[in-house]
Amino acid sequence: MRLCILFLLFWITPIQAASADTPIRFGLTAVIITENLRFLDQWSQYLEHKIGRKVEFVQRRSYREVMDLLASGAIDFAWICGYPYVQAKDSDLLQLLTVPIYRGSPHYHSYIIVHESSPYKRFSDLKGKSFAFSDPDSNSGFLYPLALIAKKGETPEHYFRQTFFTFNHAETVQAVAEQVADGGAVDSYIWEYIAVFRPQITEKTRIIKKSPSFGFPPIVNRMGVDAATVAQMRQTLEEMIDDINGKELLDRLKLDGFGSYSDSLFNEIRALEHAVQRTNPRHSVVKTD
Repeated sequence: MRLCILFLLFWITPIQAASADTPIRFGLTAVIITENLRFLDQWSQYLEHKIGRKVEFVQRRSYREVMDLLASGAIDFAWICGYPYVQAKDSDLLQLLTVPIYRGSPHYHSYIIVHESSPYKRFSDLKGKSFAFSDPDSNSGFLYPLALIAKKGETPEHYFRQTFFTFNHAETVQAVAEQVADGGAVDSYIWEYIAVFRPQITEKTRIIKKSPSFGFPPIVNRMGVDAATVAQMRQTLEEMIDDINGKELLDRLKLDGFGSYSDSLFNEIRALEHAVQRTNPRHSVVKTD
């Protein structure tokens, strides 16, 4: 009997150790300004210290790339946009972990922006002009302006003279600031963040339309991540506000904290998607590959 127990311990212990040594992989997209690599190092070190496991941030250019990583199991957590979240929620691919709190609320907006010196004052003034979308799976950078166009019974191909994707909210702001595009759609959080740290760029743009509020881009975990790790990550993120080092990191993100909210927070995005689907079904679920 003793030999059997020793034999089992011999085989079980390495498996447990390998699991503990496996890093937690956390996907990031254009929903966060990630130019400061030192900040990401500090945030990962903070999470590692609190959770007791190595945490690696995995950056990708598009939301679709990050969603594919979640689907394949290559990453465990991700900070994504509300639009891919509502598209994936029904497939049991992921679950809502926590939501950033921005200016006292788990909400943000889409901004329609133009160059500061342009004559455009309303979204309708951009008909026949060039327009920069942020990402095909972005709520603020694509779905919202798409819904505005659909409400008029039009499609982007006919409404605008030219459109293109920047795959980055900051680059959309840059494109409008440099007059590469007449107008663009961006995440309000990103525009306001740039206004603090690079005001010389946003000063060249002007907001002509602000959307209703939407659920802030959430942090999710893929289905299959063990419950203990999910609970640890949620607790660590939501308790950052109570920790000196955590609060400093939040200040640099320009966030008030993270909180647990109902999935219904994203119903406004679902309503937009349904409105677009009714008018133009081929845009209901955007494919980027």
